[in-house]
Amino acid sequence: MGKEKDIEKIRGKIDRIDGEILALLQQRVEEIVEIGAIKKEDGKPVYDPARERKILDRLKNENKSRLSGDAVSAIFQEIFSSCRFLEFPLRIAYFGPEATFTHQAAIKTFGSQAQYISQKVISSVFSCVEKGQADYGLVPVENSNEGVVNHTLDMFLDSDLKIVNEVLLPIRHHLLSYSSRKEIKDVYSHPQPLAQCQNWLEEHLSGVTLHEADSTAEAARIAAKKKDAAAIASEVASMLYAVPILERDIQDHSRNFTRFLVIGRHYAEKSGRDRTSVLFSVKDRVGALHDMLIPFRQNGLNLTKIESRPTKRRAWEYVFFVDFLGYREDAAVKTALTELEKLCLFLKILGSYPVADEP
Repeated sequence: MGKEKDIEKIRGKIDRIDGEILALLQQRVEEIVEIGAIKKEDGKPVYDPARERKILDRLKNENKSRLSGDAVSAIFQEIFSSCRFLEFPLRIAYFGPEATFTHQAAIKTFGSQAQYISQKVISSVFSCVEKGQADYGLVPVENSNEGVVNHTLDMFLDSDLKIVNEVLLPIRHHLLSYSSRKEIKDVYSHPQPLAQCQNWLEEHLSGVTLHEADSTAEAARIAAKKKDAAAIASEVASMLYAVPILERDIQDHSRNFTRFLVIGRHYAEKSGRDRTSVLFSVKDRVGALHDMLIPFRQNGLNLTKIESRPTKRRAWEYVFFVDFLGYREDAAVKTALTELEKLCLFLKILGSYPVADEP
């Protein structure tokens, strides 16, 4: 009886704390509604990734509890989502069907209260945002093991959309099947997961036939209906299609991340920890790329990525995509880009946005 009384006493304290949390949330909601009215009057976007980043950084620094920083972020991301819904319900276009990693990245960014619009191809995500059918889009841009998603980079050549945020998602691949490992004859998945699990498949399922699917979610759907079949997919896909997880974490590299970009119609505000992405084209001459990089070095800017892509307009003509740390209005960044533009055929600033924390 003594222990039961102790539990009830503690539960009473928890109930009081929950009531205090709810009261504070109600106060926060009222302030958000007031801010939303001001934003609407001024024509400012509801989604402010720079402001959200500053809040999360501050809360992580102030966190003295047993909760991890990721747990604190997840809790407040859902609070952000619920509060945004009161200002304006956001419509988010994303690449791929429900339960794919892109869908998970979208939910991680915008929470449960947004309206999600699945798109079959990356170009449709851009088109959906450009036409105002969605407020923001989310597309994959690179995987830490497999490299860049070229189609995403190519879309920025003709689109005026801006990169307003980035998301890093740890990629965990699971083997889903109703059958035992010995019974499996066919394995379905998207080409990237098949490549990322190649060593495991060769070691544990060397005799099976591998099939490429349009997505990991589609692979899970097939495995749910086909005898002696398995899928490489996520835990969310397992739950959505009710296919048991036979083996967990079968990816060849544990440090496997995919980077996603949030695209919108307006530049993001400065967060204090920002990355800027630009694309430019140069004249075909000896040392041209070397000369393009000098303004970054002279202005102390740290380049984090550089990729080249053919323009598809003229043979042997290339554009370069460059990511570097800094915000587009910073003095050093403005100086570097002014100097760079003098050397380019054209220069486009794709956006400045908060740097994603690695999970």
